[in-house]
Amino acid sequence: MNSKFWSVLVILSFVIVLVLVLPLGVAPNNASANYKNVTVWTRVNITNSRPEVLNVSFQEVSNASLKNITINAGSSKTIYCNITVRDWNGFNDITYLNATIWHVATANYSTTDNNNSHYVNTSCVYNASTSTYIGWYICGFDVLYYANNGTWICNATVMDTVNTTGFGFGNSTFYPVYALNVTDGIDYGNAAVEDFTNNVTANITNLGNMPINVTVEGYGAKKGDNLAMNCSLGGNITVSNERFSTTDVDWTSKIPLNGSSQMLSNLTLVKQNDSSLITNSTYWQLYIDSTNNPGGNCTGYIIFTAVAS
Repeated sequence: MNSKFWSVLVILSFVIVLVLVLPLGVAPNNASANYKNVTVWTRVNITNSRPEVLNVSFQEVSNASLKNITINAGSSKTIYCNITVRDWNGFNDITYLNATIWHVATANYSTTDNNNSHYVNTSCVYNASTSTYIGWYICGFDVLYYANNGTWICNATVMDTVNTTGFGFGNSTFYPVYALNVTDGIDYGNAAVEDFTNNVTANITNLGNMPINVTVEGYGAKKGDNLAMNCSLGGNITVSNERFSTTDVDWTSKIPLNGSSQMLSNLTLVKQNDSSLITNSTYWQLYIDSTNNPGGNCTGYIIFTAVAS
């Protein structure tokens, strides 16, 4: 074979190698000029996203921003966790939402429910959907009057159709509440001028979430008039003739009212912690003096005030 044949054969071999290594019409994706770096695209399809708690607003009413809370003396108050949630599978993918509130200083998420420091709502209510993926729930809690004051946490837990969960938190402050209730009226019954009435008991009950002391102030018709009572047929009873004590003693050992605010000594009503009311007794007695010769039905007022102990 001549040299021309061998030259053609070499050229054909080189072309075949190029075709095998780099097929005509096919080039790497986004290749650099020398093909050292090649960028390829990637893809995945998310079949389920975890539901998210975007916001927890812990407040006094369901549709306002009263963040800090004053509970109702002697009764319950419904307070709310407003919870915003999102699910990229669509809001309808959410199947369950509950909320737990607790007092930070004395409880935690897993504490057993009690009226002082821990409440759970497993029946939170769907309120509205603000988009395909975002919705709003309301969780209410009937909190009793002796629930601890201070910082509280609301934890919200949301679950979807495949039991994937999401969590979120908010906080609020319960204010101290100083409150009391007293026996409905002090009725001394029937008495003549220059008589001492019978001893009458007035019970005081703590209706707040703080330990309290109590002050008393007496007047006849208006504060500061230095009277215990005004009488319908004439005359009156001087304020110092009405006396009180925290123990069952006679009139001479009781403390006379003086027309101003006076502390009930040796009487502190601790905070209620269970269903048992915290109640203490006070003892009252009246002397009907003849100085102003009172007659008829006589009436007056005593102000009982809860103060910090």
